[in-house]
Amino acid sequence: MHRILLLEKLDAYTAFDQAETRMCMVLERFVQANPRCFERSLDIGHITGSAWIVDLGRTHVLLTHHRKLDRWLQLGGHADGDPDILNVAWREAHEESGLEHVKPVSEQIYDLDVHAIPASAKEPAHFHYDVRFLFMADRHTPLVISSESKDLAWVAVADIEEYSVDDSILRMVHKMRR
Repeated sequence: MHRILLLEKLDAYTAFDQAETRMCMVLERFVQANPRCFERSLDIGHITGSAWIVDLGRTHVLLTHHRKLDRWLQLGGHADGDPDILNVAWREAHEESGLEHVKPVSEQIYDLDVHAIPASAKEPAHFHYDVRFLFMADRHTPLVISSESKDLAWVAVADIEEYSVDDSILRMVHKMRR
């Protein structure tokens, strides 16, 4: 029963392109097949929630320089058992940026991504089934860098490729331009 909200959101979601359509199908099958999909202890992979945070003018996005992955990414993290993935994305946005007034633009999914996470000393290689939501915040509000980040930056949408050429980041930028 705890998976129904996410499955309903996935069913209502319209993917951007064929690659995202495939990821949506993979993610939906994963959720249906794994009652523990929200638990980090599920070694094959787990649901994560991310926040694509834009400023009020939608000219900048907030990125974090992820400490472990050493890449610029959207803010987000593990569900840790919480099946309300929008709440997970909001929690991660707040924890990783210090922003008090970050708010979802919609309760609908903004983007989906399934990606491999390399093995580390603490865990085997696995997949993140990432569900992303669009958030908005004032970019003039002070930021607080968490221990999970090397840095935070409001990046002009026009300059995003100087920070990341990751397909999923570029896809979210393309969605903003629609």
